[in-house]
Amino acid sequence: MTVNSQKNISMRKPKIFNNPERFIEGWYWVMPSQNLRIGEVKPVTILGRNLVVYRGQDKRVVICDAYCPHMGAHLAEGRVEGSELRCFFHHWKFNEQGICVEIPCLDEPLPIKLKTWPTDEEYGMIWIWTGETPQHRLPYIPDLAAYEFDVAFGFHFVKNCHPNVVMLNAIDAQHFNTVHQLGLDIVFDKHEYHHNAIIFTKITDPRRDFNFTKLIRAFSKHPITYSICYWYGSTNIVTLGPDFLGFHIMFALRLLAEGKTEGRTIFMMKKRRGILGRLFNKFALWLAKLVGTHFVKGDSKIFQTIRFDLKTPIKADHSIVQFINHVEKQKPLMWGTWQLARVREAEPPENLNKWRDDLTND
Repeated sequence: MTVNSQKNISMRKPKIFNNPERFIEGWYWVMPSQNLRIGEVKPVTILGRNLVVYRGQDKRVVICDAYCPHMGAHLAEGRVEGSELRCFFHHWKFNEQGICVEIPCLDEPLPIKLKTWPTDEEYGMIWIWTGETPQHRLPYIPDLAAYEFDVAFGFHFVKNCHPNVVMLNAIDAQHFNTVHQLGLDIVFDKHEYHHNAIIFTKITDPRRDFNFTKLIRAFSKHPITYSICYWYGSTNIVTLGPDFLGFHIMFALRLLAEGKTEGRTIFMMKKRRGILGRLFNKFALWLAKLVGTHFVKGDSKIFQTIRFDLKTPIKADHSIVQFINHVEKQKPLMWGTWQLARVREAEPPENLNKWRDDLTND
């Protein structure tokens, strides 16, 4: 049975999607890079885990577990020395790999290691990988992987629903015509880029009289691409426009307690050379903020009150069902502990296959 075979179908309840105790192993935003100065250490809580983040004199960012392995003092009370972090309580010192390199009352440090986590910086943001070894680079647009971007921060927000649910908004074809009244007949093409990334694309003919395309049509008569690249079910990059004016909006979300969402928007555009190029990008990023703010404002109240439960999926929900299926196939970790969640142990193989068959129409 497929989504297109009848008006509505039954769906098995997902085990990972919209689960307040689960998230996908991957890269998650921590804070804007500008919020962490050289020599500064700060406490952060990411996906239920208490951490500290600091920037050494070499400008590199280090993220480690929050509590000293000696007696549990919070390391955010300590100080940065070079590229190392010294605990305030008994002055034990740890290097950027988390190895204890000094205990003042001992001639030699003990063979103790503080847990550290992979970090990176891009798009003006500090990121953390929630597993042992990153499986790939930070979230990116596959077709633009080799380009550099100008970026501008948008809005910071908190929603009363799971990041997975907020992510659906970009591919919810029905709401484009109900909430935003765009008058678009949208059917997305889906491409599973790899295990952690899925892409939905729609190309629109700008000659048709859609309010949505009037502004962009003033600059170009070429087809307008609307594309969404999802990573880990909680970060996406929306691409809109013809190539020369195309801009990109990253929605970087992370799970909060009780299944809520904290998010950041980052507006991006391929770098251009010279003064005119920089001015053009400045204008384009302003335009991106204008469009992005308009759309998010229209949907904001929905995500403050929704209790997501897709009991009666119909043909128009096909892309949503595909996204849920994609999330269900990824590696789930448990809130707070970041340990692997064994969500399928109690699921008979025949039931698991039936669930996937119901959700797939490829």
